Amino acid sequence: MKIILKLLILFWVVVFVHVGFAQASSGFSSKEDVVSKAKQGDADAQFNLGSMYYQGEGVPKDYKQAYAWFTKAAEQGDADAQFNLGFMYYEGEGVPKDYKQAIYWYTKAAEQGDPLSQFNLGLMYYEGQGVPKDYIQTYAWWNIAASQGQQGLIKIYFDLVLGKMSRSQIEEGQKLSGELFEKINKTMK
Repeated sequence: MKIILKLLILFWVVVFVHVGFAQASSGFSSKEDVVSKAKQGDADAQFNLGSMYYQGEGVPKDYKQAYAWFTKAAEQGDADAQFNLGFMYYEGEGVPKDYKQAIYWYTKAAEQGDPLSQFNLGLMYYEGQGVPKDYIQTYAWWNIAASQGQQGLIKIYFDLVLGKMSRSQIEEGQKLSGELFEKINKTMK
């Protein structure tokens, strides 16, 4: 139980860093500028407006509005918005809790190289949330996340999954992570 509690605490810390309000660093001059560009279909503005609603920054906190704007950005391929939708489905914020939808959106972002989505996807495979427990998938996604600079985050958890895997499963996980990494690299080019 202590391990799960630590995982959940880390999960929340990671989410608050990832969901962060990006208006100040995004080149938008005002809330009105963000709203105007979001309504015109600008994915960055849609993500920022979703973040504003999610956090209640400059607008009333409204998870349903956050969900709507994140969805618009996510459908245009914005990995940060896809991560946030995965989290909202995981937690049931503004939408009914739905692990299968969380898996869907985390996978979209993970396949674009988002290491936090890769970590969370691995965690869901580890716990069997929305998918059958699969330590090979867990290993593969955590291995990819670690290769993208999340070594400190992942090192703690590799011991958990490695203790549950046979040597052949580890080899299978290494092979799968190589295949996924190639797929991600093609997507990012």
